[in-house]
Amino acid sequence: MVKRLTLPEYIFESSWEVCNKVGGIYTVLSTRAKTLQETNKDKVIFIGPDCWGDKPCPYFKEDKSLLDDWRSKAAEEGLVIKVGRWTVPGEPIAVLVDFKPYFVKKNEIYTELWNQFKVDSLHAYGDYDEASMFSYAAALVVESYYNYCLDDETTCVYHANEWMTGLGALYIKQKLPQIGTIFTTHATSIGRSIAGNNKPLYDYLFAYNGDQMADELNMQSKHSIEKQTALNVDCFTTVSDITARECKELLDKEVDVILPNGFEDDFVPTGAAFTRKRNAARKHIFEIANALTGDTFDNDTLVVSTSGRYEFRNKGVDVFIESMNRLLRDSRLEGKKILAFIEVPGWVGEPRQDLAERLKNLKSKKKAEPYDSPLTLPLITHWLHNMSHDNVLSMLKYHDMWNRKEDRVKIIFLPCYLTGDDGIVNLKYYDVILGNDLCIYPSYYEPWGYTPLEAVAFKVPCITTDLAGFGLWANSVFGHNGELKDGVKVIHRTDYNYSEVADFIKDTVIEYAQMSDADRKKCRAAAEKLSKKALWKEFIKYYYKAYEIALSKAEARKKILAR
Repeated sequence: MVKRLTLPEYIFESSWEVCNKVGGIYTVLSTRAKTLQETNKDKVIFIGPDCWGDKPCPYFKEDKSLLDDWRSKAAEEGLVIKVGRWTVPGEPIAVLVDFKPYFVKKNEIYTELWNQFKVDSLHAYGDYDEASMFSYAAALVVESYYNYCLDDETTCVYHANEWMTGLGALYIKQKLPQIGTIFTTHATSIGRSIAGNNKPLYDYLFAYNGDQMADELNMQSKHSIEKQTALNVDCFTTVSDITARECKELLDKEVDVILPNGFEDDFVPTGAAFTRKRNAARKHIFEIANALTGDTFDNDTLVVSTSGRYEFRNKGVDVFIESMNRLLRDSRLEGKKILAFIEVPGWVGEPRQDLAERLKNLKSKKKAEPYDSPLTLPLITHWLHNMSHDNVLSMLKYHDMWNRKEDRVKIIFLPCYLTGDDGIVNLKYYDVILGNDLCIYPSYYEPWGYTPLEAVAFKVPCITTDLAGFGLWANSVFGHNGELKDGVKVIHRTDYNYSEVADFIKDTVIEYAQMSDADRKKCRAAAEKLSKKALWKEFIKYYYKAYEIALSKAEARKKILAR
């Protein structure tokens, strides 16, 4: 007989990215919300920072009738909150809390944290104080709600995401021991810092001391709160096997459960709508490329891209450019045109007015024929504040890649968030990605990797590496290293094989360019098939296991306290 998991009656979950779309964790939480709502209808309460003040939050709909009795009590206690619903599928309850009032007692809060858990806040800088005050405020929200609305017989868990919410998890552990605590690190702060500082992470992982490296890289406070939270919560989790190894070595704590990142595919168009949107995206992409470079592109052009956060080495943007440079000089393209996009948000200034004017002319048919001459600097769609110091532009210039008309490979930097209102593309990211033929994510440091998962959901085969959690997961599903025919090509990457990876990418793009339409169709079908295995209905069981571990430890504490 299969043992039935014990699920909590209430789930409180906090993150800096609740109703605050700034990174991949937003996607993790917002897509999982629908599944949790199905099991714990309106007993899943997300807590996020009120970053908006008097301005409306575009991801949140306030509802003053929700939890109205408690809201009055919270106001009496000095909590400044907004209660409403997160405008994502499932529309879970969300509480946005103003954390700014707690800065005046920052030193008192940090002193208590040191006395109870030995968390070092002395070396704090940057976003540490802001995150910590939010984390503290989020814990106060849970404490207030629990004390007013619930009792010791109600089973609850508090789920904290990333080091930014660690302080709150420790507060709950101390003040409300009857609540089970879960902490998820989506990437260790010190691991990301080691990789971002161009130090070899993987070959020397066994030899690194996390505390020592935190001192060396000036990461003491973030590392300290992350490590102490991992050591003290009831259930410590991360998102992939590769990050679990990182946690063991750098935080001195093995994870209890791995929580892979799933998603919902209800945003993916189907049937005729998919074809229509794909064709529209490709037409628009080609118009942008023509207006910028003066070259023309037909539907036989192979469109490739990379995207994600602007972490030049960690996300493999450098090796993507290197591979395109080598592709440019490879004779096997046989006349095939490649249009490559780098879609990572830089320090963007404003959309190029000369490009916007050309696009307007093309759209309004004022221009009867495509443009046959390039604009100045035909590499970028938006001006940057740091044009002379940008890593992408600097590397393109170093390789003498100027999108000349005779170049079979054109590479275009799109340095803005694709939210539909950037002034040039004016399409949302999901409406752009389905215009691709192949997506490339040659990550060096990638705990999971939503971008390749999103690509395959839109039937776009992709290239990733086995240093990405998603790449390792794909290999485990296939039972071998992924190939294009599987929908995902998984390249072996190490600390030192940069050049080899660039060649593998170049050769894979050529392989795909030379495929017949029938073989490409099979690759696209395989990509879509793989994406179905990563839906939340497949991955939510790992969260249920984490909830059960946290609840069992909380229950054991309650029995001890009752003696």
